[in-house]
Amino acid sequence: MALDIKTDPRLRIDFCGLDFATPLVLLSGCVGFGEEYTRIQGFSNREAGAICLKGTTLAPRLGNAPHRLCETPAGMINAIGLQNPGVDRVIGDILPTLDFSETHFIANVSGSSVEEYYEVTRRFDDSPISAIEINISCPNVKEGGVAFGNDVRMSAQVVAACRKATRKPLITKLSPNQTDIAGNARACLEAGSDAFAAINTLMGMAIDIERRMPVINNNQGGLSGPAIKPIALLKVHQVYQVCRDHGVPIIGQGGITCAADALEFLIAGASAVGIGTALFYDPLILAKINQGILDYLDRQGLGSLAQLTGSLRLHGQPLPACGC
Repeated sequence: MALDIKTDPRLRIDFCGLDFATPLVLLSGCVGFGEEYTRIQGFSNREAGAICLKGTTLAPRLGNAPHRLCETPAGMINAIGLQNPGVDRVIGDILPTLDFSETHFIANVSGSSVEEYYEVTRRFDDSPISAIEINISCPNVKEGGVAFGNDVRMSAQVVAACRKATRKPLITKLSPNQTDIAGNARACLEAGSDAFAAINTLMGMAIDIERRMPVINNNQGGLSGPAIKPIALLKVHQVYQVCRDHGVPIIGQGGITCAADALEFLIAGASAVGIGTALFYDPLILAKINQGILDYLDRQGLGSLAQLTGSLRLHGQPLPACGC
């Protein structure tokens, strides 16, 4: 049975002025356009505070050629390539089918130019979605994507363009495949980002030893799952150092598979936590994580999740930005 989240206000958070019923966010690319898991008995979108829709571009994209997915130790690699029907189809045909009384829906905007990011964001501005996530960190397309996210100047340009295109909250999805994620976050914050999602997938490869070729047709893809959790935790904590004094929230993500994982991200500095790869092998994991968080709050005598965010106590000196 799904958890009746409305009975316990301790799970609720304020995220950029949006009332999230729980701190859980379903990550872009893992739940289609918000309908995929609703076919599973016992699953409810209401157990998530928000759902990030699949990455959307200006024109339709077929994505990369198969193979586009493969399992790896403690994770998986994907190189879908932003397959989507284009922003006009998403707004005109898909958004009207979603139940906006269940949860918040967040658009995920991608592009191969600053102008494309602006235009897609502008079109979502006049739609019922609650916020816009800017994907400047996708590692499995051949143009745009991670090229923007790893360049501080380009990251800021994309955020500034999107800021001009919408009044909705902007969430910048940060790449871990860069030297100074805190510096990038600072630049994006100054350009107008209201929040961050940290982190996107890491670049990875798997090799078919019989063929002596990459398993993924794209040669490389984004590694997700428990294998990246320690990296994601450090990156979230580094970004939190930038966000803390400005009250800017972070969606912490990367390998969360249980309540303890989620709690680690909250303590490191996240206000919300993203669930992605774990859904593929346990579609009913949301209720378990929500209940586990409540159990922890009971044990610790805490009245809200806000008391957890950024409560990490470090040994000795603060961590340098580079993690050295």
